[in-house]
Amino acid sequence: MNKLRKKVITISAVSAIALGTITAGSNLPILDAKGNQNNNRKVDNVIFMVPDGFSASYATNYRWYKGEETALDSILVGMHRTYSANSEITDSAAAGTAFATGVKTNNGMISTSPDGKELKTILEAMEEKGKSSGLVATSTITHATPAVFASHVASRSDESAIAPQLIDNDVDVIMGGGKKYFPDSLINEAKKDGYQYISSKGDLKRAERSDKLIGLFAESGMAPELDRETTNEPSLQEMTETALKVLNKDKDGFFLMVEGSQIDWAGHDHDAAWAMKDSEAFEKALESVLEFAKKDKNTLVVVAGDHDTGGMSVGGNGPGDVDLEVIRNVTATGDYMVTQLNSTRSNVKEVVKKYTTLELTDEEVQLIKSSEQPAITINEVVSARANIGWTSLNHTGVDVPLYAYGPGADLFIGLHENTDLPVLMAEALKIKFTPGK
Repeated sequence: MNKLRKKVITISAVSAIALGTITAGSNLPILDAKGNQNNNRKVDNVIFMVPDGFSASYATNYRWYKGEETALDSILVGMHRTYSANSEITDSAAAGTAFATGVKTNNGMISTSPDGKELKTILEAMEEKGKSSGLVATSTITHATPAVFASHVASRSDESAIAPQLIDNDVDVIMGGGKKYFPDSLINEAKKDGYQYISSKGDLKRAERSDKLIGLFAESGMAPELDRETTNEPSLQEMTETALKVLNKDKDGFFLMVEGSQIDWAGHDHDAAWAMKDSEAFEKALESVLEFAKKDKNTLVVVAGDHDTGGMSVGGNGPGDVDLEVIRNVTATGDYMVTQLNSTRSNVKEVVKKYTTLELTDEEVQLIKSSEQPAITINEVVSARANIGWTSLNHTGVDVPLYAYGPGADLFIGLHENTDLPVLMAEALKIKFTPGK
């Protein structure tokens, strides 16, 4: 543990120095972000990865959970501000719209300005230059973050209106959950337009031969990574690798957005184990992306959470240390554990021990048995045992880390508005992109 602590402290110190240096305006390189790039190379492809709800505290807790430096640590370049047009605390629709269009809008709006104007997205701008495009998520693919790149609606809840727009906007790869928003009539029309449709993990291999692909693996959101083994759903890494194989056939290049959607959902539920396991799944997808980018040499990779969720802390509840071993021992989400409780919840002690190894106290048993939200209560008991704290069941307004790798990564150094990101991507690509036009 002492070796790990020394290593992690060193990593954290370097990161802190890097960010401090950014603020001071120095041009010193930040870890490997500049060292691994050639800024004289042209950028053909942009891969934008969004770990939804992921802030600095998630990054720190995940590093301790993993026990060593993460794939994100070496590509840290800055921070970004997350507020929306009408609130200090953004939702995913407004944050995603900023990422996609370079314009701040009101919470709940999808690539539409506060006054109702449709806003061009960076995906649409790249398609106009003949590039392919893809969207991958573990939520419904019509959920706020993927939706903002290829649809325009006044309300994020209108997922039935978002689905056909993804196809009408000719997104070449569409993968995630959300079958219920794609009726057979829509899928049949998509097939006529050249899309291959798949619905299970076993279909991915043959899908690599496609030029256009729709993969819908769950009626609603996909399973949390902790519970995925009970399904026939692919991992985020597997979907990402398939998307790269399909999109890389286009010699003009491509734009791909990959979202680790459920880090956010875990934060809303105060489920630290779910958050860490989905952070691990996201990192595996990132590792595949970085491997692709290193070989390709003309791919810019940008990674940014859209906001913080839950106000997770590294330490809490009084004690001065964190026990991530508690979180490593958890094998199911709180939501899943609740499905295993009987009608009176009299078996709560047995269920929690089975999936966490924890022996609940009588007080903890009573808390869960009497709770109106038993899943969240189970999660908060587990978090308390690990000395992880939470401040909100919703989002918070803190600044969020920004990561980049490849040609053009230096453009992202510093403290940015979230609206800067698509503008900087366009600058790296050397294409015209004027937010709001």
